[in-house]
Amino acid sequence: MYEGAVQDLIDELGRLPGVGPKSAQRIAFHLLAAEAADVDRLGSALRRVKEKVRFCRICGNVTEQEECRICRDERRDPSIICVVEEPKDVVVVERTREFRGRYHVLGGAISPIDGVGPDDLRIRELMVRLADGSVTELILATDPNLEGEATATYLARLVIPMGVTVSRLASGLPVGGDLEYADEVTLGRAFSGRRRVE
Repeated sequence: MYEGAVQDLIDELGRLPGVGPKSAQRIAFHLLAAEAADVDRLGSALRRVKEKVRFCRICGNVTEQEECRICRDERRDPSIICVVEEPKDVVVVERTREFRGRYHVLGGAISPIDGVGPDDLRIRELMVRLADGSVTELILATDPNLEGEATATYLARLVIPMGVTVSRLASGLPVGGDLEYADEVTLGRAFSGRRRVE
């Protein structure tokens, strides 16, 4: 344990996701050794992000305006919506350059153990977007874990009766991976999602 400001900084850094006690301590001592200008830039960036960044009124992605750049882009196909859990997932999908539709960010996944239910997510907003009938396909790109699967199943049950085509991202073996390291669920998905070779 350190005293005063140093321990306070370590404690605050340790509250960040993915930052354990040792990492928090390393970051704190890095900041102590850094130039004052570097620390000021970090503090300024943190303040700016809290002041300027908000969530897009349409899809829930992060933006500094009312609507994010993807929702404002007229070239995107508004009839296809890809549903993701977090704004960081939008960036991952965009990197593939395969998807040209729009997004809907839920803000998490259904997780009863963590006290997160459907009402805690942006599901109501999604249903409003689907109500006018202009969306023809909903791609469920939630994480391939227990919470993501529960969320995808819940959404599919809500949306399919509306006549919207619902699809789920394929999952299976990663490129460059070894079969012996694949878990049973991943290997099972790879078998069920197999395609004919032509």
